[in-house]
Amino acid sequence: MAGLNISFGYFFAVIAFCEVIRRISKNLLPLQIYSNLLVELVACFQLAACWFELRMLVVIGPWGGGFGMDVVMTLLFLLFLIHEATFDGAAANPLVTAQELLRANSPVVASALKILAQFGGTQLANTVTRLYWSWELTDFHLIQNMMAGDCSSAIQTSVSQGAFVEAACAFLFHLVVMKFEGAAFGSRVLSKALTITALVHVESVALISSAAGPYTTALFNPALAFSATFHCSGNTLSEYMVVYWLSPFVATVLAIFLFNGNIPLLFSKNLLYTQRTKYKIPKGKSVLDQEENKAVNRQGKETPGRATQR
Repeated sequence: MAGLNISFGYFFAVIAFCEVIRRISKNLLPLQIYSNLLVELVACFQLAACWFELRMLVVIGPWGGGFGMDVVMTLLFLLFLIHEATFDGAAANPLVTAQELLRANSPVVASALKILAQFGGTQLANTVTRLYWSWELTDFHLIQNMMAGDCSSAIQTSVSQGAFVEAACAFLFHLVVMKFEGAAFGSRVLSKALTITALVHVESVALISSAAGPYTTALFNPALAFSATFHCSGNTLSEYMVVYWLSPFVATVLAIFLFNGNIPLLFSKNLLYTQRTKYKIPKGKSVLDQEENKAVNRQGKETPGRATQR
């Protein structure tokens, strides 16, 4: 448990440090720079720094610390609750930023800057976390350093199956995000945390039940995947890009199309859902009946005028 307590302290230190940076920068920097660059950089640093430590506990914890997936899943849920509550509106995911762009909710230049900041934040977190592990504060970190030289791919299945898994996770995640985007802040935070935890848990169960089961670590975050596994041996760069970039992006586009019926950035015509008319037709009356009533009313208005002329 001593090693787990060190990890708890690390999570708290990372989140507290990022929150201080956010509060100071919000008062010092122009709003555009803060909202498009710094808030995404800090959010992705916070997300990735905690995820790398949590991933280390997933790999080493069961046999090195004696705790199971229930502890890890509980930590994952709590961390994402805190992340979503403290991100200050940051997407912290290039796919979410792309979703906002495709739905015409974010300008092209601002979206590009956000994505660059997101990749920068995860890369910075990778560097800082490796430095933290080099201190070897726990036996977990000692083992992690010994394993770091032989990094293996996070794709534990075929490329096609891995692409399907990442696409399915991204598709479901974005449907939930869009469904709750207009809900209260607490509902949005809880829905995202529950969805991410459920998707990761389902994939973990698939791995346990079948050694050949679909397993890609359920990242559905291109920036996090780039820092976590693109440098590892086992798959080529093109295979990593198909699994962690292309397939989730296609799933995101499909989720937007299913949710909206169109892709607002590309075309506005709704191809799936019919537009409801603004005015409702009273029950029991057809359009023809309404036209006949209007004609009778017009004739009634003209009749008094003719009587006066006579």
